[in-house]
Amino acid sequence: MYISVIAADAIPLGYYRAKVDSEQIIAESGLPFTTLRAAQFHDLVFKAVRALAKLPVVPIPGGVRLQPVDSREVAARLVELVLDEPAGRVADLAGPTVYGLTELVRDYLRASGKLRPLLPVRMPGKVGKLYRAGANLTFDGTQLGKRTWEKFLAEQLG
Repeated sequence: MYISVIAADAIPLGYYRAKVDSEQIIAESGLPFTTLRAAQFHDLVFKAVRALAKLPVVPIPGGVRLQPVDSREVAARLVELVLDEPAGRVADLAGPTVYGLTELVRDYLRASGKLRPLLPVRMPGKVGKLYRAGANLTFDGTQLGKRTWEKFLAEQLG
């Protein structure tokens, strides 16, 4: 059983390349396997926006969208897959909603009672272009979780 990240083969970042390399090594090993690609977890998004919100002015890479998924839903899916026969690469697992990064930050600021000005910035290069094009999102053949960012955020900041 291997967990990877959605669009690992599309985004030229070191972490993503390492995931694709690992997927390939596993697939070529001759051993039975299952690989699940998941979207960014709510927890990771929460840590990122919380860190950004500590700044006096919050830089927001324009056009970046995410489809965060609940880590508990990913864990439950992993258990299902482990208990089943190896299946190669299975359907990706993403959250039920696509959010702009600006929306995620604003939700956090509002829920935490913080006021910060947002500064749109352009994410440069090929990675920025791919994120603006939505290369990190998935829709076809994707399983969608049920727990939204809003519900996760409410639990975290209750």
